Amino acid sequence: MNSPDSTADASNFSPLQVDLARRISQRIVNGELQPGQHLSENALADEFQVSRTPVRKALQLIAGHGLADFRAQEGVFVTQTPPQSVPRFGDNITSDELCRQMLDDYAHERLPIAWTEKDLLERYGASRSVLTKALVQLASDSLIEKRKGHGWRFLPSMNTPDAMSESYRFRMIIECGAIREPGFRVDPVQLARLREAHQRLIDHPNEPLGAAELFALNAEFHEMIARFSGNRFILQAVQQQNQMRRLDEHVAHLRGPWHVVSCTEHLQIIDALEKGDFDWAAALMQRHLTQARTRSPQR
Repeated sequence: MNSPDSTADASNFSPLQVDLARRISQRIVNGELQPGQHLSENALADEFQVSRTPVRKALQLIAGHGLADFRAQEGVFVTQTPPQSVPRFGDNITSDELCRQMLDDYAHERLPIAWTEKDLLERYGASRSVLTKALVQLASDSLIEKRKGHGWRFLPSMNTPDAMSESYRFRMIIECGAIREPGFRVDPVQLARLREAHQRLIDHPNEPLGAAELFALNAEFHEMIARFSGNRFILQAVQQQNQMRRLDEHVAHLRGPWHVVSCTEHLQIIDALEKGDFDWAAALMQRHLTQARTRSPQR
């Protein structure tokens, strides 16, 4: 049985509530949330790092569009026959929401690697101004680029589980080896600056930091280690890997918070480097990359 708010208009909901409704609906349509599965307010609030109130309103909105049922004294459950596509919750999609939806669709192979603006206007129903802003945002984050002549495309990434696995094994060889290079020298000033940046994220996990900023900090840490090696070829290899990881790290960011764990592991490596225990730092880097591999998005 649907909630009494089943006819609620999306215009009566806040942008955050509508965005949550879209994201939860997408997971239902993708099959990540199965028919009959309980939609826990607490679990969803923790996952999206919001309070229960916007989650509750989002569940009311998706119930009104046939994706969930309210059961008295039991809670909210995914309907037994969810629709095949995400419903449109009004026309007020923002450029940030459009970016998120495009990345999620690409991650789940619903959006091809190359497309035109006309394709996106027809698919998402966004206004041209919102689409233009989203494309500029994705391009500035080096996630997409203009094709020669016509349309856009996503930049290269680790777009298969095998490629992702090979990348992490390669990084274990290169980045752990970097710390063992005979010319490896640390810069205490750089270490202290990155320590402070990482600690700030750990102390304020709910700080509204975007995927681009988180990726930049992560990339800077790994490139710093490569630069300390004094080996230009190691640095070039790490920079190339970071460029190819950019799209996948953005997708991982959309699927849930990961940066606190990653920052904690980075700090452990920084501790070892500051103490001059390079063997332990290399071992910690090996463990960090092994665990990061299990957190990486799989397609």
